[in-house]
Amino acid sequence: MARLEINRSGEMEVFARVVELGGFSAAARAFRMTPSAVSKLVARLEARLGTRLVNRSTRKLQLTPEGGIFYERSIRVLADLDEAERSASSSESPTGRIRLNTNASYGTHILAPVVPEFLARYPGVTLNIVHTDAVIDLMEERTDVAVRAGPLKSSNLIARKLGATRMTIVAAPSYLKRFGEPKSVAELDDHNRIGLCYARTIEGWPLLDDGQAVTVPIVGSTQTSDGEALRHLAVAGVGLARLATFTVREDIRAGRLRPVLEESNPGDLEEVHAVYLGQGGPLPARIRALLDFLGEKARVG
Repeated sequence: MARLEINRSGEMEVFARVVELGGFSAAARAFRMTPSAVSKLVARLEARLGTRLVNRSTRKLQLTPEGGIFYERSIRVLADLDEAERSASSSESPTGRIRLNTNASYGTHILAPVVPEFLARYPGVTLNIVHTDAVIDLMEERTDVAVRAGPLKSSNLIARKLGATRMTIVAAPSYLKRFGEPKSVAELDDHNRIGLCYARTIEGWPLLDDGQAVTVPIVGSTQTSDGEALRHLAVAGVGLARLATFTVREDIRAGRLRPVLEESNPGDLEEVHAVYLGQGGPLPARIRALLDFLGEKARVG
C-alpha cells in the first residue's frame, strides 16, 4: 500500500518540467511551488530510485545519463496517461486536416493500403501525406505527425512505437545471373552495393563474418535519398541493396528479388515510431485518432 501513496506521475511531471525549463526555479514558478520544494521533490525521487538524476551547480543543471533515460521514459508515460484520460472522457468527433510526414517505403507498403479504412472511420478528417526520407522539423513544416525509422534522438517529440523490422540484403535474379551470388562477406568487394545517401543513414552494412561483427561500406554506382527508389533500383538489377524486410516481402514472394548472404545477417531490427510535438494540453481528436489507428492497423514487422 505504501507504494500506492507515492504520486509517481506527479513526480515525473515536476522532474520533466525541471529538465525542460532548465532549473528548479523556473519549474517552481510553473507549478506555483517554491524552488526548495521542487528541489526536495527531485531529491526524494533520486533517493527512491537509488540514483542521481541531475548534477546541480550554481549556474546550471545537467542531466546524468540515468537522468536522461528517466526523462525520456517519463514524458512517454505522461503522454500515455493523458491519452488514456482523454480517450475515456472525450466524445469529441475527429474533424479537420492532418499533415502526416512519412518515409516513402512505409507510406507505400504499410500506410497506403489502410488509408481508405481510416477515412471511412473518420469521414470528417482529411489527410495531407508527404513522403520524404529526410528528418524534418515538425514545427517548421507545420506537420502534425511524422513516421520515422531508426533510432530516435533526444528531443521534445513524443514517440509511439509502431513496431520493428528486420533488414535484408537483396538482389534481382538478373543481377545475380550477370555477376554471380556472393557466398561470403569478402566476396561483397566484387559487387555493386547501392544504398542511401541521406545524412542519418549508417556508415555501412552490419554483418557477421565467421561469427564476428563487421561493417561493410556501401560502395556502389548509385545512391538515393529515397528507400522506395532504392528498392526499384534493386529490382531493376542495378546492384545489391539492404532494405527493410516489409518493403521487399512481396518482391521476394514474386521472384523479383532474392535474399543474399542470409547466413551473415546479424538479425538487427530497425524500429519505426510515430512522433509528434509534446506541447502540453490535450491532443486534438483528429491527431489522437490517427495515432491510435496507426498503432492498430499500420504496424510494421
